[in-house]
Amino acid sequence: MSEAGKSSLKRTPLYDLHVRLGGKIVPFAGYEMPVQFPSGVLKEHVQTREAVGLFDVSHMGQLYLHGDGAAEALEALVPGELQGLATGRTRYTQFTNESGGILDDLMVTRQDGRLYLVVNAACKEADLALLREGLPSDITIEPLEDRALIALQGPSAATVLARFAPKVTEMPFMSSAEVTILDAPCIIGRCGYTGEDGYEISAPDSAALLIGEALLAEAEVEPIGLGARDSLRLEAGLCLYGHDIDATTTPVEADLLWSISKRRRVEGGFPGDSVIQKQIEEGAPRKRVGIRPDGRAPAREGTRVLDEAGNEIGTVTSGGFGPTVGGPVSMGYVSRDFSAVGTSVALEVRKKAMAAAVAAMPFTPQRYYRG
Repeated sequence: MSEAGKSSLKRTPLYDLHVRLGGKIVPFAGYEMPVQFPSGVLKEHVQTREAVGLFDVSHMGQLYLHGDGAAEALEALVPGELQGLATGRTRYTQFTNESGGILDDLMVTRQDGRLYLVVNAACKEADLALLREGLPSDITIEPLEDRALIALQGPSAATVLARFAPKVTEMPFMSSAEVTILDAPCIIGRCGYTGEDGYEISAPDSAALLIGEALLAEAEVEPIGLGARDSLRLEAGLCLYGHDIDATTTPVEADLLWSISKRRRVEGGFPGDSVIQKQIEEGAPRKRVGIRPDGRAPAREGTRVLDEAGNEIGTVTSGGFGPTVGGPVSMGYVSRDFSAVGTSVALEVRKKAMAAAVAAMPFTPQRYYRG
């Protein structure tokens, strides 16, 4: 990359720490981010599954919506149930377009008198424009441009974080609390994108480095890069925006119908509601599914999925080696008639048809904290 190209990239508050720890820095969503550390992607993946991994996700967008009617107003832009969301609880939803496609997926948390949103890095400017255009003038939008976001993920995450904030052990999955860590006011959510128990810590930029260093000083914690983050979420059957979901895929096709409550399915009132309601009633023409290739060769994004006669029936959207599974795993879209678990398919890898089968997701059990 040219020096000009490098200079246009942003850096998170943890950038210097990544460099000091030997992180391999790559461009990602407009930022210089670590794709891996010296231990390598495989060990980082296993570290998160067995102990605790620390991820820098400060490139994500964070913002507040202020106003008594914020939840009702935001429901006009997303299919998620927000008016019934209790204070301190978090919900996953999507911004949709008029054809029912997904413009971005996001997390929405109700706090006292406001909503706290976390959106994808590559979409945050478009999301902000969407909110400014789509929300009434009495709802105030406050981008949080001076906050970092740190994910602490793994079976020992609660044990580690409780040393700094004891109350976090009591938090249920998909809940949020305002907690002080090392004298810094933080927003902590019990959630994550690895399939493991864990937390996301929103901290002031000025405190992020100190908090990151303190957490990494704990014996159970190691730094994790983008490479292992991707393999972890793939094993957990979780979508990556711009790959597994985008403006051409609906929540029904993407197997995300669980994120739309009964009231919203019936009442609609969000962009693309008629398309989504029709797919709920009649079935979507295609469906996101898991795929397990035979053998050891992975089928990566863009691989064509074929039926046994060699006809194209879909496309792989994410794929690679699953360290916990011990073999290749993929996900993608196939025609509805081929979406049942166990259906035999073929994957066109290097112009050769490789045997595979539709598989249940997640590929490895999700271990979120349920109390």
